[in-house]
Amino acid sequence: MKDKVIVTGGCGYIGSHTVITLIHHNYEVVIIDDFSNSSPQILDRIERISGVRPHFEQVDLKSFEATQAVFKTHKDAKAVIHFAAHKAVAESIQNPLMYYQNNLFSLLNVLKAQQENSINHLIFSSSATVYGNPSKMPITEDAPTQRSSSPYGNTKKIAEEILEDFTNSQSEISVISLRYFNPIGAHASGQIGEFPSGIPNNLMPYITQTAAGIREKLMVFGNDYPTKDGTPIRDYIHVVDLAEAHLKALERLLDTSTTSPLEIFNVGTGNGFSVLEMIKAFEAVSGSPLNYEITDRRPGDVPEMFASTTLAKNVLKWEASRNLKDMIQSSWTWEQNLRSELK
Repeated sequence: MKDKVIVTGGCGYIGSHTVITLIHHNYEVVIIDDFSNSSPQILDRIERISGVRPHFEQVDLKSFEATQAVFKTHKDAKAVIHFAAHKAVAESIQNPLMYYQNNLFSLLNVLKAQQENSINHLIFSSSATVYGNPSKMPITEDAPTQRSSSPYGNTKKIAEEILEDFTNSQSEISVISLRYFNPIGAHASGQIGEFPSGIPNNLMPYITQTAAGIREKLMVFGNDYPTKDGTPIRDYIHVVDLAEAHLKALERLLDTSTTSPLEIFNVGTGNGFSVLEMIKAFEAVSGSPLNYEITDRRPGDVPEMFASTTLAKNVLKWEASRNLKDMIQSSWTWEQNLRSELK
């Protein structure tokens, strides 16, 4: 067994896939989660896939006392991967205080608990939303960050500023911040995937739930953007590729290969697909038409975002290997498996 790693939000969508990747590479994993956007069943699914049941701690990271206690218990951990956060753009616009309280308090408490227990490596789950509405594509890591159009995005921007100040003041601490573009897809086993509560905020589960008959129709938010077909363009990345980026970042931190206290990498494919292109691609994979309706723009959406992945390839030694068909097929398999289980 390799080093112990604490994974906050490890029962969530990206967290659970990353936990499985870490276990497959012989890391000892401790999951911290409060099940606010996940389920205890995920632990069973992780065990079924990996053959290992990771140690689990149910903790609300907004409580410093609880955070400090669990970090003290696991002070032999070598690194933390911090996923735990609320993540829905539209919800954050409706309830900004909840997002600022949850996403920033939890980060501050994790950093303080790390500092007090000498756990000196952190991978932070950031987002391409820190770029705001970028002026040119593809987006490189040195593009200016901007005030986001959503409180969710702004929590990620503020979090990165906190990390910059913190790492500048602490010579022992090293952090890698991964700026995700749009994760979709599911594990090849079909046992875990994205399972949002309520109406999905992200496109792919909205598509698969519509195809499965859970939703009457897919709402396409705006077709008057300055893009090739009027619908927003995004860089979609397979969640397992994203999990493997966290593995590469962890190896870089533990090998002390970092060249600055805070390193930042885009995690995407470098390819942009519009909403209508995603609908057509899903129809081609599934073999059935999708019921959708064009409606008004949604607050917080920007016209186009796709990554430059050069830095991740050259420095992190990582690049995405799964294509759009892989992403869509795995998402659809997961949705079909889930619905058969719930019958």
